[in-house]
Amino acid sequence: MIKETEISIRSANKEDRAQLAHIIHFESYVHRHLDWRPPLDWIGHTPYIIAEKNKRVIGALACPPDPLEISWIRVFAATSKLGGKKAWNLLWPKTQEILTKMGTESVVAIPLQDWFKDILIQNNFEHVHNVVILVWESENLENPVSNGDFSIRPMKPNDLEVVQEIDEAAFGPIWRNSEDTLKLAYTQALAASVAIDKDKKILGYQISTPSPFGAHLARLAVLPETQGQGIGFHLTRQVQSMFKDRLSTRVSVNTQDNNFASLGLYKKAGFELTGEIYPVFQYKLK
Repeated sequence: MIKETEISIRSANKEDRAQLAHIIHFESYVHRHLDWRPPLDWIGHTPYIIAEKNKRVIGALACPPDPLEISWIRVFAATSKLGGKKAWNLLWPKTQEILTKMGTESVVAIPLQDWFKDILIQNNFEHVHNVVILVWESENLENPVSNGDFSIRPMKPNDLEVVQEIDEAAFGPIWRNSEDTLKLAYTQALAASVAIDKDKKILGYQISTPSPFGAHLARLAVLPETQGQGIGFHLTRQVQSMFKDRLSTRVSVNTQDNNFASLGLYKKAGFELTGEIYPVFQYKLK
């Protein structure tokens, strides 16, 4: 049993990378957020707090906000000897203090394991909604006919500033991405495209990434004032059309179970719910 008096709490630095990698890859108590950055790439960002005993890292909690208002729990890990609950009790108060001083409004997590979900519930995180997964299996497609008011072209690096503005306008606070995060998404994309009007103004975008079975439609957003005109449907169809002639290929996408417009769009495009459901928990700092 580890005594709390033997443990020190501090911010992680690059010298901790090897020990953190060991905990994240080999210990039982590990939560990893599905992120554009691997957990170790958040070292150097604040807050990334570790628990240490005799110069050995035994726990870690990283949730740097991005954008500033929202902090996703990027990684939470602990050795089996320390345990998840004890590690949380050691790391969460300092993390909460730092985020409050930074002006962050909410901390969010999608627990994939019951032990972590229990910790969140016991610490007053609120279950706000669920993420659901939909899949489209490769099949023949009828490409929709555009009304001529917009067209689709490949995304360019210099589009990202406008893309981020669309992202912010289209999504609720916890689902928005910063421009830096969208740059990472763009560099990892299998396909990225924008819809533009006759004046070449960007109206919407999609970013899709590779998956073991085909592709994942990672981001899809349309300006609120142009929603309902088929832009999102055309962008989705473009991704599907890349795989329509391939065997054993599918496109996946996730959305919130209370986002009925999004669910309607994907079902119209032939996506079907898989039955996978992941709860979203939120803790409001303000």
